[in-house]
Amino acid sequence: MKSRFEIRDRFYLDGKPFKIISGSIHYFRVVPEYWRDRLEKLRAMGCNTVETYIPWNFHEPKRGKFLFDGRRDVAGFLKTAQEVGLWAIVRPSPYICAEWEFGGLPAWLLADDGMRLRSTYPPFLRAVREYYSRLFEILAPLQIDNGGPILMMQVENEYGAFGDEKAYLEALRDEMRADGVTVPLVTSDGPWMDYLEAGSVEGAHPTANFGSKASTRLAMLKKRLKAGGPLMVMEFWPGWFDAWGDDRHHKSILEENCNDLDTILSQGSVNLYMFHGGTNFEFMNGSNYYDRLTPDVTSYDYDAPLSEDGEITPKYRAFQKVIAKYAEIPAATFSTKIEKRFYGEQKVSGRVSLFSALKDISSPVESPWPVSMEKLGQNYGYTLYRSAVRKEIQIEKLQLLGAGDRAQIFLDQQPFLTLYDHELEREYDIPESGRNFAQLDILMENMGRVNYGPKLKDQRKGIQSSVLLNGHGHCGWKMYSLEFDTTMLKKLDFAKGYQKGVPAFYRILFSIERAGDTFLDLSGWGKGCALLNGFNLGRFWEKGPQKRLYVPAPLLRRGQNELIVFETEGKAAGCVTFEAEPKLD
Repeated sequence: MKSRFEIRDRFYLDGKPFKIISGSIHYFRVVPEYWRDRLEKLRAMGCNTVETYIPWNFHEPKRGKFLFDGRRDVAGFLKTAQEVGLWAIVRPSPYICAEWEFGGLPAWLLADDGMRLRSTYPPFLRAVREYYSRLFEILAPLQIDNGGPILMMQVENEYGAFGDEKAYLEALRDEMRADGVTVPLVTSDGPWMDYLEAGSVEGAHPTANFGSKASTRLAMLKKRLKAGGPLMVMEFWPGWFDAWGDDRHHKSILEENCNDLDTILSQGSVNLYMFHGGTNFEFMNGSNYYDRLTPDVTSYDYDAPLSEDGEITPKYRAFQKVIAKYAEIPAATFSTKIEKRFYGEQKVSGRVSLFSALKDISSPVESPWPVSMEKLGQNYGYTLYRSAVRKEIQIEKLQLLGAGDRAQIFLDQQPFLTLYDHELEREYDIPESGRNFAQLDILMENMGRVNYGPKLKDQRKGIQSSVLLNGHGHCGWKMYSLEFDTTMLKKLDFAKGYQKGVPAFYRILFSIERAGDTFLDLSGWGKGCALLNGFNLGRFWEKGPQKRLYVPAPLLRRGQNELIVFETEGKAAGCVTFEAEPKLD
C-alpha cells in the first residue's frame, strides 16, 4: 500500500507525527541467509526503521559490470525489512565512509591519472551517472510512495569533512531526482557548524553524526536548522571499530550510551550506527590515516547491540529499555535457527609456496617500469613485482618510490625486508653478503584503502613510481596480480614445491555432519587471508586484537569442506582450529 513521508516541522508519516527509531545493518556485511534474523532482532529491540549504506564498489566492481544478486541483492534486503515491519533509510551516495574499502568508491576510478574524487570533475560525475542509472532502477520502485519501505535517501555522506563544492552536491541531488527519487533527501555531517554548512545542499534536510555529548551536539544541529525542522541523528555511535595493532577491542561505556540515547529520543529521531556491524569479508576493510596507516580488522563487531555473529548483548537489552519509553516493544519472534559449533583441530594436508605456484595462478603484465594495481586492472589483494638483475653488479642500496601499503622484498626468493607505511619512504642498505642477486621479487599488499579524510585522494596501491637500485630507477618488470578469486584458487597445484619461510598456500580439508556458526582460530600463524570453499573470510594478523575469523554456517557444506590459508610471513602452524566462540582481545 502506498504511503507518504514528509519532512516539515517534524517527520510525518501519512500526515501523522512520526519518530524515527532506526538501526544500521549493512546487508553487504551479513550473509543473505541471516538478513531476516538481524532485521527481526532490530524490530524486537523496538526500532521501526533500518538504515543501510550502498557501497558503489560492491555493485560495480569492474567498470560497467553491475551486480545486484546474491549478497548484492539490496532489493531483497529491503523487501525483507518491509516484511519484518520496518521502514528504511537508504544512503546510496557515491562515497559512504563506513570503514569500508575506499569509502565505497570503486578502485578502478584511480586508473585515471587526473581523477578528482567527490567533485564535479567530469569523468567522476560521468561514472556516478552511469552507476546511478542502474542503481535507481532498483531503488525507485521501493520508495514509500510506490508502496515500498524507503522513507528517505541521503545525497552525500559527511561531505563537510571533505570539501565545500556546492555544485557537486547539487549535481548529485539533481541526478537522484532525475533518476526517479521522490522521497525526502538528507545530508549527514559532524555536528560542528563549518561541517554542517559545507556538507548541506538546498532541498536536503541536514542531520548530524556523533557518539557522545548529545545535548551539546543537538544544540549545534538545532542552530544549523535555521528554518526549523526535526532533529535527526543519522549516526549515533554506541561503539567503535578496531584497527590491526590496537591494544584491545573497543568497548563503550554503556551508561553514557543509554543517557545519550535517551536525550536524543527526547528531542528527536535517531539511527544507531551500528545496531549490527557484521564482517569485513574479502579485502573490503577500510583504513584510516592521520599520522600513520591504521587498517581495520576483519570483524566489524563495533561493540554494537547485536554482536558480529548476531548475539543479543547487554547493550541490546539496555537500549531496549530506553526505547520502551518512546515506543511499544513488539513481541520477539526469530524465525532463523542459528547454532554455534566446535569442529576442533583440522590439519594441513597440502602446501605450496607462492613462488612455485605463481605462473599457474597469474599471467604477468610486462612493463619497463612498475605499474600500480589500478593500472593493472586490479582492485584488491596482492601484486607480485618481479625483475631480473645483472648478477655481476653489486646492489648496495634499494628504495621504493610511490609504494603502498606493505612490501615484502625477496632477493633470489630469500626474505630480505618487510616494509610498511612510513618505512616505505626510506632507502635501505643491502648487506655485503646479499648484494649479488639475480632476481628481485616484491610482494605488495593493499591493506585496505583509506575511507575517510584528505588521504582519500592518495590511494593507488602497489608500486606506481619506481624501484631504485643504487639510486637509479630499475627497469624490466613482470607484474602478477593476485586478487584471490575462485578462478585463481582453482589453479593452485599443491603438488608443486614448498619452501619454508616465504609466502605460501596451505590446504585444509575437513568434513562435517551439520553446519553451524563457528570461528576460525589461526593461533601460530602470522599474517594473510583465509578462504573457505572459495569464499574469502577476510584477513588475519597475529598482532590482533582480532584472534578468530567469524564463519557463518551458510558458508559451510555438509560433507567435505576446503579451507585455503594464504600466509605471507613464513609462519604457519600445522593445523587450524574451529572454535564455538569469538575472540577479540
